[in-house]
Amino acid sequence: MVNTDRPAGEWIGHPLGRRSVAWTERDAILYALAVGARADELDLVFEARLRPLPTFALTLAQWAPDALGALRAFEPGLALHGAQRLEVLEPLPARGELTMTAEVEAVWDKGSAAVFDVRVESRCFMARWSIFAPGRGDFGGDRGPAASPTAAEGDELTVALATFPEQAALYRLCGDRHAIHIDPAAARAIGQPRPILHGLCTLATSALGLARALGAHPADLRKLKGRFTAPVLPGDTLELRAKTSGTAADFTVAKEGHTVIAAGHALYGD
Repeated sequence: MVNTDRPAGEWIGHPLGRRSVAWTERDAILYALAVGARADELDLVFEARLRPLPTFALTLAQWAPDALGALRAFEPGLALHGAQRLEVLEPLPARGELTMTAEVEAVWDKGSAAVFDVRVESRCFMARWSIFAPGRGDFGGDRGPAASPTAAEGDELTVALATFPEQAALYRLCGDRHAIHIDPAAARAIGQPRPILHGLCTLATSALGLARALGAHPADLRKLKGRFTAPVLPGDTLELRAKTSGTAADFTVAKEGHTVIAAGHALYGD
């Protein structure tokens, strides 16, 4: 049950603690394969020359939004991952241990719902989860900033993104084991015909495919953001459309003409 004694707005600034998380080359390789790395992309899948994908950091920091759900700031079974940001400060080593701190950076009042922004910081990255929590709005807070417009200029690029049937089952081994990604009954309970793909997996798959199309190394990702607007089923074929300038791109991702990631932005290199 949600902690109704504490209005959503009172969670602003709430510390979620400090945590050290360790990983090995195996973890980084498993992650790369789960988001669509190919066997011939040796920098991503071979320990002798491994460069972990920057989005791997988001699996290391998944504990923070999970911690807020465990405190019952919102109902975890009803909340949705609304948007994600990642800013890379320095590359992740192939193996290591990283200390992170997290807090509730903001809570926005959307009327029928609240949006909790959870910020995680470390020496290697800053990440922000936006969690859409039905039933937690109407607390008299700010509605939040308006969505940024997409770029009106730039070279146009279209990329086909193939997901695969086992992708959600594989990706969940990287840390997010929510039942809706593996259990058909749990998926049906949220109105889906079968288990859905993790939003972060879709975003990372998009960033990987975009890097290939731009001729950038995917491990050179420096900034990434996107807003999740519809679910993806493992095995779906997606279409990424971007306007690019050098190794920067504003993009959307769609499935059969329906947007699944909006307001996307990626930057590779300095």
